[in-house]
Amino acid sequence: MIRLAAFTLLMAMLAGCGLTETVGSAAADATAKAQELKQAKATEARARSELDAAARASAQQRQDAEKDAQ
Repeated sequence: MIRLAAFTLLMAMLAGCGLTETVGSAAADATAKAQELKQAKATEARARSELDAAARASAQQRQDAEKDAQ
């Protein structure tokens, strides 16, 4: 009976270690994905800003060309 209890306790401890590792790995993966998402959003915002600036510069060039043509 004591052997069975000791074996059961040992198996429970080993199973707990695996579960802890799995949970820890999942948490690390989630943190990494959150960081990737944050960086992607920053990259998107920077790209939008650059595109807006390019569109404004293009519009200004058109206006300047129209002024010069008159």
